[in-house]
Amino acid sequence: MEGVSEITPEVVRHLAHLARIGLTDDEVQRLTGELGQIVDAVATVREVATPEVPATSHPIALGTVTRPDVVGTPLTPEQALAGAPERDGDYFKVTSILGEEQ
Repeated sequence: MEGVSEITPEVVRHLAHLARIGLTDDEVQRLTGELGQIVDAVATVREVATPEVPATSHPIALGTVTRPDVVGTPLTPEQALAGAPERDGDYFKVTSILGEEQ
């Protein structure tokens, strides 16, 4: 089913005009071929897409990988702040951003 695309240089020029995109003659020729290949590929997919073939977005079924939500022993403030460069009591101390007042 190659070469059946309805994309012509005139169609490309018309689309470029609608999109307000200036194209050179070389760009029109290149895009005519590229868009023609895309339209042909879509036509090929339409030929094989039947009601028996379910639509998919990925060839392998995707799922969310999860783990059980198990309550553990939380860190103490001292453990959590052990590697902090600066701290203010039981809190991390960070520099002000965007000119915010402390």
